[in-house]
Amino acid sequence: MKIPRELVNGLIIVIGIGIYFLIMELLGLADIYLLRVFNVLFIFYGTNRTLKSNFLEGKKGLGTNGISALSTALVGVFLSVVALVVYSYIKGGTDYIGTLSKTFLFGGEPSIMTYSISLLFEGFSSAVIVTFILMLVWDTRYKSDKHSVKV
Repeated sequence: MKIPRELVNGLIIVIGIGIYFLIMELLGLADIYLLRVFNVLFIFYGTNRTLKSNFLEGKKGLGTNGISALSTALVGVFLSVVALVVYSYIKGGTDYIGTLSKTFLFGGEPSIMTYSISLLFEGFSSAVIVTFILMLVWDTRYKSDKHSVKV
């Protein structure tokens, strides 16, 4: 049974984000919000891998590639949030989330689920934006009939 590339590249996103955040925590940099923003680079990487594979196979349809790219990004984001929930419970639950939320969007004491749902919405928004950007990049790289370009 062949595993879909969207799932494989989604797992690459999760592993990349997980290692990145573990390294940040080990170096004591986990509380710096600007460094957390760079996790979008892993979403770009995994989604770009999916699009590259699709185009190498000759799949140049906007709809097909858009769905494939968005699926990859959403799988990566969803599994990353699930991994954060599990890691948060391992590290102490709500107390651990309290240390993360000092520099995040929350005031007060968010629960693990509140924090995770907020991250899920933020991640889904990032996934859509990354997908649109990459679709525009890949669309201009290949000649196709839709632009009346003669090969």
